[in-house]
Amino acid sequence: MTLSEVELEPEPSTTPPRAPRATTWGLTWHGVRTVAVLELRQRVRSTRWIVALIVWFVVVGGITLLTSGAIANISSSETPDPGWTSGPLLFGAVTFLVLGLGLLVTPTLASTGINGDRNAGTLATLQVTLLTPAEIATGKLLAAWAAACAFLVVSLPFFGIALALGGTPGTALLRVVVVVAVILAAVCGMGLGFSALTTRTAGSTVLTFLSVAGLALLTLVLFGVTFPSISATQQVEVYTVPGDWNGEGTVECAVETQERAVPHTERTWWLLGLNPFVVVADAAGTAEYDARSPNVNDPLGAIRDGVRDLRAGPQIPLQECWVADPGDGNPREVSHAPVWPWGLAVIVLLGAGGFVVAVRRLRVPTHKLARGTRVA
Repeated sequence: MTLSEVELEPEPSTTPPRAPRATTWGLTWHGVRTVAVLELRQRVRSTRWIVALIVWFVVVGGITLLTSGAIANISSSETPDPGWTSGPLLFGAVTFLVLGLGLLVTPTLASTGINGDRNAGTLATLQVTLLTPAEIATGKLLAAWAAACAFLVVSLPFFGIALALGGTPGTALLRVVVVVAVILAAVCGMGLGFSALTTRTAGSTVLTFLSVAGLALLTLVLFGVTFPSISATQQVEVYTVPGDWNGEGTVECAVETQERAVPHTERTWWLLGLNPFVVVADAAGTAEYDARSPNVNDPLGAIRDGVRDLRAGPQIPLQECWVADPGDGNPREVSHAPVWPWGLAVIVLLGAGGFVVAVRRLRVPTHKLARGTRVA
């Protein structure tokens, strides 16, 4: 070897090679299916998952039967309206029950998908194969989502009972099932991201539960806490009883200018729009608002109309004519601008962010690991 050849020989690199982007984000159906099947087989072999499905069916069925019995007793003893039906009320109760239990169960299905395999020493086996990080993460996400949807499918008979009572369109069931399934997929994505970020399975599960609680509970708390700050005292028109009425005889409401504390909820409505229960209620598409009978038996429709009104802000003149029929004079106009696309988009983005984090943390070679992390 000549001196020139030695001088031209490149120096060895001290930095580890990085996987190309195509290797990280490459996706094939075969790879995704392989990981998903492996995950689902482990769940099916576990008796805890079967027991959980049985317990879910018994709990949802028992609460549904108790609720339907209570509604039947109320409607038989005191019927407020000849057109009143118990179907929408039971449908709303079953919807919130299934969504609430789903938000409790789903975090445990995906929040241990990566750190659980790493602690068991099986994750490295997948990483050294031809499977890409995107395929591993997608397979685990699909498996967790399929397990979560199994609980949703088990609940379909109880939705059918509510539909059989009448008063709820059949399309509402399809809308509810699709939106709930999308929300559960987003929760699985968040859980997968926390599973990739933390070493302990307990930590990732707690973080996922806190994220779900933030969407379902903290949004309501923040809206209530910020309510005084968005209220301003000002001169506004009020549709009300004349001030000189002595309470005798008939009275006709009129518009007067008075000083009122007006809450400008158009500034903070988006806090409620992030709530999964509000998203499902707004997307359900149940009965439209009726000024003479404002959704007294339809909780989903009542929530939908209430949040849409908050988004539109205060309606001027303010409606304070309590002695007249709500359909006469100055009836309340309900905003038809949907809220659910905003809330669902944010929830899906959170789930997509967790999925991206999981893919990036699955890349090999891994440049930095937490202390005490098991590799193989």
